[in-house]
Amino acid sequence: MICRTLTAHRVSWVGNEIGLGEHYKTTRLEEEKMENGILMVMALGNGCCRSASALPSLLLHFSPLRRRNPSSSSSSSSPSSSSSSSNYKTLSASSSHNYKTLSPHQRDQISLYVQALLQWNQRMNLTAVKDQTQVMTRHVQDSLSLLSPLHRAYSAKCSSSSTHSISLVDVGSGAGLPGLILAIACPAWKFTLLESMHKRCAFLEHVVHLTGLSNVNIVCDRAENVGQSPHFREAFDVAVARAVAELRILAEYCLPLVRVGGLFLAAKGNDPQEEIENAKKAVNLLGASILESCSVESHGPLGQRTAVICFKDRATPRKYPRLPGIPSKTPL
Repeated sequence: MICRTLTAHRVSWVGNEIGLGEHYKTTRLEEEKMENGILMVMALGNGCCRSASALPSLLLHFSPLRRRNPSSSSSSSSPSSSSSSSNYKTLSASSSHNYKTLSPHQRDQISLYVQALLQWNQRMNLTAVKDQTQVMTRHVQDSLSLLSPLHRAYSAKCSSSSTHSISLVDVGSGAGLPGLILAIACPAWKFTLLESMHKRCAFLEHVVHLTGLSNVNIVCDRAENVGQSPHFREAFDVAVARAVAELRILAEYCLPLVRVGGLFLAAKGNDPQEEIENAKKAVNLLGASILESCSVESHGPLGQRTAVICFKDRATPRKYPRLPGIPSKTPL
């Protein structure tokens, strides 16, 4: 049996979502067995080891990708460099400013992400997109397009803080969108990817290890639990969410995590005005106000995307977020 530890510090459970009855605050993912492309992931906490069979949702099958060697990022003959060059051409045609500004090493990291996403997507539901070109345009570029409005709003409203060292939480990260893409583009920022599904957390951990990202922390729990945790409550400069829920529900998931003086950015569709109006009461109740909504470049099926940005000017009342499931069933 092959046994080795996977960058254990990056994954933590803060609730009882594992279903074993314990309250895990720090947990390790351990690769118990890797034979013929089978990855068994175990949760270990407080020195207590549980059998992987107790966590059937964490049994995944995949074909491991070779990790990128940063020292060879400038080599044009490597497979990663060739792939990233092709990706670059795809996005250059659509005038992608943010992708053009990435270094060769960052483009290689994105290529590794795209390859991993398509491989894992054959065995679990991560995205409806099935080919590399659409992943680049509909996911990668869509995520990068949020950087410009985020930079602008943060510089304008959070002038006492530098945009060079932002702490950001991606709520409902799923396949790491936009969090993982932004983490590649902004290596000086600190990212927390919040995702409640264990299989998706295993995918996120795999990509973090594969790409060598050192600025990413993964939390496997529900937003309602994490928002009431002293370790995470009002701890982040920025919260972002993409394709997770209606805005008034998202506000209850995200705003309790944002510090006073921070921002919440929701990536919505091309015409979210009714949704914005319906969310104003909830946003205000949670300690914030809607700062702006601006159109950003998108290649999704609905065309143009809107970035809705909220500024938090006072603390969120202690009773929010409510218990798991209530925000979605009974929105504010």
